[in-house]
Amino acid sequence: MERYEKVIEPVAFIRSDFPEKFGIPRQSGLARTQAEIVFAHGFENPEAVRGLEDFSYIWLIWGFSANENCSGSTAAEVKNASVAWKATVRPPRLGGNTRVGVFASRSPFRPNGLGLSSVRLVRVEIRENGPVLTVEGADLMDGTPIYDVKPYIPYADAHPEADGGFTDRVPRRTLTVNCPPDLLANIPAAKQNGLLDLLSQDPRPSYQHDPDRIYGLSYAGYSVKFTVADNILTVRDIFPLTEQQ
Repeated sequence: MERYEKVIEPVAFIRSDFPEKFGIPRQSGLARTQAEIVFAHGFENPEAVRGLEDFSYIWLIWGFSANENCSGSTAAEVKNASVAWKATVRPPRLGGNTRVGVFASRSPFRPNGLGLSSVRLVRVEIRENGPVLTVEGADLMDGTPIYDVKPYIPYADAHPEADGGFTDRVPRRTLTVNCPPDLLANIPAAKQNGLLDLLSQDPRPSYQHDPDRIYGLSYAGYSVKFTVADNILTVRDIFPLTEQQ
């Protein structure tokens, strides 16, 4: 079959509370975090989102732009990335030790470096510089390029009887979060539920289980320090990221 290549450009970028990869939910919809989708120059026509407000959820097709070996913005970069891809990956859900095919996973290390997320559409606004979509449950780092937005259609997209493969066979584990109220009060009230949600999903790498290790993640302009022991995550400190400078 003749090789077909096409270079695509972002139609939008996301503004989220995740300035780095560590701590981002491993799947969309797991944490009540909100983000904004801002359309890029040339795609900011309000007519392009007409009727979108009638949908509860939308699909985002986006790029793993912070990963090495992901496809770039030129044909040569796309070709080089496709050569470097690996056929198997180690999903965190399987403890990071068992390999499955890359196409049987949602690993970010893929031939074309594309991600797919279903997020709740909170509102559609038309601002001075074009449409802005506020969404909930996005698992995207701040500044991630978005290549397409599509409405989620329940009768066609929802399959409650579907087999989830290895994800059905591995128990979904969440942590009990112990966050002292005085520390939680350090961040805005609107951001607190999102923080508790993402901490309960255990942001640690699957191979790290040191109960004395202090982990840190960046969220909504704050640094969050925590430890994990016996399935209990204890928040040790929360302070503005500017204090680290």
